[in-house]
Amino acid sequence: MRSTSTLRRAATALLTVAALGIAPTALADTGHQGPSWRAAWAASPQSPTAPFSANWSLQGFADQTVRQVVRVTTGGTRARIELTNRYGTTPLRITGATVARTDKGSAVRPGSIRQLRFDGRASVTIPAGGTLLSDAANLPVEAFGSLTVTLYLADATGPATFHHFSSATSYRADGDHRADLAGTAFDETSASWYFLSGVEVTGGRDTGRRNGVVTFGDSITDGVGSTLDTDNRYPDQLAERLAEAGRPRAVVNHGIAGNQVVNDTTWAGDKALSRFRKDVLTEPGVRTVIILEGINDIGGSTTTFPAAPTPDVSAERLIAGHRTLIREAHAKGLKAVGATLTPIKGSFYYSPANEAKRDAVNEWIRTSGAYDAVVDFDRAVADPADPDRMLTAYDSGDALHPNDAGYTAMAGAVDLDEL
Repeated sequence: MRSTSTLRRAATALLTVAALGIAPTALADTGHQGPSWRAAWAASPQSPTAPFSANWSLQGFADQTVRQVVRVTTGGTRARIELTNRYGTTPLRITGATVARTDKGSAVRPGSIRQLRFDGRASVTIPAGGTLLSDAANLPVEAFGSLTVTLYLADATGPATFHHFSSATSYRADGDHRADLAGTAFDETSASWYFLSGVEVTGGRDTGRRNGVVTFGDSITDGVGSTLDTDNRYPDQLAERLAEAGRPRAVVNHGIAGNQVVNDTTWAGDKALSRFRKDVLTEPGVRTVIILEGINDIGGSTTTFPAAPTPDVSAERLIAGHRTLIREAHAKGLKAVGATLTPIKGSFYYSPANEAKRDAVNEWIRTSGAYDAVVDFDRAVADPADPDRMLTAYDSGDALHPNDAGYTAMAGAVDLDEL
């Protein structure tokens, strides 16, 4: 389920209007006839795993507070969060949660803390496999502003649904610190997000506009290789570029490092053909999806890093997978933009056979007309003297993932008119 019961939300609001002095217009948040909500930030859920470095997903939490910082790409007058227990095997109890404007690190700005409620209650239990939305918080949000979401988890959660590569710092403290202004209690850090899968906003200048962009893909969409806590992933920079051009719109990121189009993995999420419907097609206020995926299908069959090789995938099967994603996007009224696969020469994925597959997929993306538009990320970051290799100035160091400058080049390659 994506949200809690509309009827229960409405009933709770009606019962509390008189006691809390809520304006009648606030009842609009309880039903589908209310204000339009827009995706402002997102992270695709993953099952607990630790293939690269230690994180908190396998052990989970017990009598601990986790504080997570996210930057939204569109603003509004109210906000709500999405929490997920998609890969949990037992119910997840959220004892309490707050949202606030970020100050510095794990600290939040005075006067900005709002207690989040769920159908009017301060705590909520999310069933195994479930996802839900909080009630609206009266916290005006600015585009490119950072929000801090704090969850207090009094009961043992068991292994945690999370997002592995956040390129952002999350914080943990023992005990209940959801209302703390200072960050002194938060003495543990992690570069992952836990249970938090979305932020939505309503109100403001973009009310009623369905023009958001979802970027969908693997580690190169996820931002692996970008500098921690700088929001330099290509989707972030694309959102900034749109705003600077006077054409602001939300850009949300549904990349998962290591993800594949046709193969599930234990460490890099469900295959794109499965998760596209859950991650992309449920996002509100979205008009366009940019799809950059397939290099892990190609390279994953010839390497043991970080797990056993995945089944070999032909270029033809990859193309068939892309065609399926395009059909599903079109069925939901979304424009589908295809992105070419970036260079791999010099990386642990490279071989002549793998390069031949990459070239075949890229040629199909560029020339088939199956996508509504194309962004040529391959040529944007390639070395002109050796087009199968990423330009050194754009390489994070592994010949596979761009650095901040490389992600800038990718964002600059998108034709804004095509969005």
